[in-house]
Amino acid sequence: MKKISLLTLLLFATFLATAQENKKWTLQECVNYALENNISIKQSELDIELSELNKRDAIGNFLPNINASASNSWNTGLTQNVTTGILQTQTTRNFSAGVTASLNLFDGLRNFKELQRAKISQLSSQYRLEKMQDDITLFVADAYLQVLFNKQNLEVLKSQNEVTKEQLERTEQLVDAGSLPKGDLLEIEATFADERQRIIVAKNNIRISLISLAQTLLIKDYENFDIVERDYNVFGSELLNTPVNQVVETAKEERAEIKIAETNRELAQKDVELARGAYYPTLGAFFNYNTRESGMGRIVDVRPDEDNPTRQIGFVEETGAVVVAPNTVSTIGSPLPFFEQLQRNDGISYGVQLNIPIFNGLSTRNQVRRNQVNVKRAEYELEQAKLDLEANVYQAYVDAEGAFEAYEAALVAANAQEQSFEYATQRFDVGLSNAFEFSQAKLRYENSQSEVLRTKYDYIFKLKVLELYFGVPVTDLKF
Repeated sequence: MKKISLLTLLLFATFLATAQENKKWTLQECVNYALENNISIKQSELDIELSELNKRDAIGNFLPNINASASNSWNTGLTQNVTTGILQTQTTRNFSAGVTASLNLFDGLRNFKELQRAKISQLSSQYRLEKMQDDITLFVADAYLQVLFNKQNLEVLKSQNEVTKEQLERTEQLVDAGSLPKGDLLEIEATFADERQRIIVAKNNIRISLISLAQTLLIKDYENFDIVERDYNVFGSELLNTPVNQVVETAKEERAEIKIAETNRELAQKDVELARGAYYPTLGAFFNYNTRESGMGRIVDVRPDEDNPTRQIGFVEETGAVVVAPNTVSTIGSPLPFFEQLQRNDGISYGVQLNIPIFNGLSTRNQVRRNQVNVKRAEYELEQAKLDLEANVYQAYVDAEGAFEAYEAALVAANAQEQSFEYATQRFDVGLSNAFEFSQAKLRYENSQSEVLRTKYDYIFKLKVLELYFGVPVTDLKF
């Protein structure tokens, strides 16, 4: 039973590995994979995590700071006995502990400004991620469509090569029968050889474009990587019927480039407000609890000294009378228990602290001015971003419009070349034209088919660029 289960598992694993090797990727799968695994996108996601941590730091500024400390130390040498007051060589041990809490009551509203700035920074990081996703999507789509163009171009070359092969066989028969000169056969053979060479080049182009796409997706298995060979229809040009001014205005409202520049300006403005907060006084409150314990002995009994009951401590200057004091004898006992000492020796302190800035070497004033300059810089960058976006939208609109017109013209040209090729074939078959004229007509027809494919995918890609500018989310792009 175990052998059967192991065999089933091995067969299943082999099936999964084979299926993975034979997997062909769709464009949507490539885009989704890139959005999940691209290094630049992962770095942008890390920026969002960092901005969230900065936001938490700003929230933490509203909370009190609580810190505890404890110390246990030993001191060996000639020191004063704190119990008897006598200098003696001894080893003492002392323990102390405390808890301190502080709360910022007012700091020129900088805590609120810091929180607002952190929220804006988090929003800016999100916009940067969106822009990165747009860029990666277009990059992957362009690489994918290039592979698809190369594949379909290869099919066109193979199809035309089959036609040439049939024509070559027929020409050989006609030459052998004496109906056509041998020069026509040589021309067809040259055309056939040239087409085989172009097929080899087309296969290499497919391989190179597949490797380029795989590298974009960070897929290392180049040998087994392939895409789904499907055709993509040319969508209608409804977006091109929209006035370009409307596309520009929509782009200014939707595009991440403008939002990033706007948030950068808001961040610069918040920095000015934060710098101005240093002009205001700060008010804080604190509370401290502390206690201590010692391993020194304690006085447990004090009694008169029977052998030397008094000692002279001075005299009265006016009368000369001697001033004496009673001598006592102290009995040193063991120290109190640890926790009992902590309870007896504890204490608290609390209060408020006010700091008023008076003069700080113009550093606050200079920092405010410096941040005001950054605000102007951010405003210029926002204005430049709008100008750049407007230029890019106009360029994308003209490119898409031109690509659509080029595609329509290529269709017309391909249809005309197809009819011309059919006519040239008929003339060649009845001997009214030579092989050179036939080959030239066929070459023009092949080139027109390749041009249709090129302009088709060029238009599809440029239309996707224009859709992004028009505010279509990257996840909603349809190919």
